Amino acid sequence: MEHEANNILMRIKDLKHYFPLKSNKKLFVRANDGVSLDIFKGETLGLVGESGCGKSTLGRVMLQLYKQTSGDIIYYGADLKELNPGYFSEMEGSEKEKAAEDGGIDLAKLNYNEMRRLRKEMQLIFQDPYSSLNPRMTVGQIIGEGLKAHEIFNKESESYTEYIKNVMNECGLAPYMIHRYPHQFSGGQRQRIGIARSLALRPKFVVCDEAVSALDVSIQSQILNLLRDLKEAENLTYMFISHDLSVVRYISDRIGVMYLGNIVELAGTTELFANPLHPYTEALLSAIPTTDIDRKKEEYILAGDIPSPINPPPGCKFHTRCRYATDICRQEVPEFKESGENHFVACHLRQGQE
Repeated sequence: MEHEANNILMRIKDLKHYFPLKSNKKLFVRANDGVSLDIFKGETLGLVGESGCGKSTLGRVMLQLYKQTSGDIIYYGADLKELNPGYFSEMEGSEKEKAAEDGGIDLAKLNYNEMRRLRKEMQLIFQDPYSSLNPRMTVGQIIGEGLKAHEIFNKESESYTEYIKNVMNECGLAPYMIHRYPHQFSGGQRQRIGIARSLALRPKFVVCDEAVSALDVSIQSQILNLLRDLKEAENLTYMFISHDLSVVRYISDRIGVMYLGNIVELAGTTELFANPLHPYTEALLSAIPTTDIDRKKEEYILAGDIPSPINPPPGCKFHTRCRYATDICRQEVPEFKESGENHFVACHLRQGQE
């Protein structure tokens, strides 16, 4: 996977998303607290971390289902002039030149109709295959809903039905199931319906939010292989959110580790598992169960509970549970920077070390 500047599909800069508390509007849950990340065309970026660390929120903010509190989300998969021909005529001087030179679309600055036109290029596969499907709609209606909304097909026709059957076949669903309802399917089949609904629009970027966590292990492998096959066939880019490190290791090209709203480590899959630099990553990897009795692995059990995202600790947020913590960890926020080739980490002790 080539990681060149012209190969970037989406760039996130210092992204923050805070949820205000209903009981006290002056307090906020810092779900994402300064995330910077590049996602490259054709890759699968895995995102792991504890529950409540902000993984799902990040995916939804990137799709503009939630509006970010601050920061930028730049999308390079579409032409801004085609999206809004009048955009450049409204700009002047250096601002116009900068926008033309960068070639990206700042999603936060799009109006409702402009963002709606981009929806078909950025899709979401939901975590729960049971509650994410409308029980009153047939499979054909569920998959075809987006096609009609984006006017790819204006009305039901022979070509419309044939297209849906082809999408179902690509996703491992028999075409004769087109008139069945969700309750007539197993969990794995329902997840295939959700995947078919997302991929029917031929998107460029797909957020897989815990896409296999609700399924049996045997079904998980089928869905993962399906996602990999579809990625190769359609040249898709995934952000794969999961708790299961084994699953992420299987499907991802790179892995980002999140802790309390921040990405603390980012590296290629092989590099991350062979050489974890952040203490939190060490703890996660040591918790993976193994059947190899000869393998000697040091257990790193985290002490205490995850701090509150409403009032996170000063300095490094992980210092309250880190066995390597020193005075500088308690006082200064570590910079997220490159420690090795394409290996980024936010840790005072590990930066600059092999």
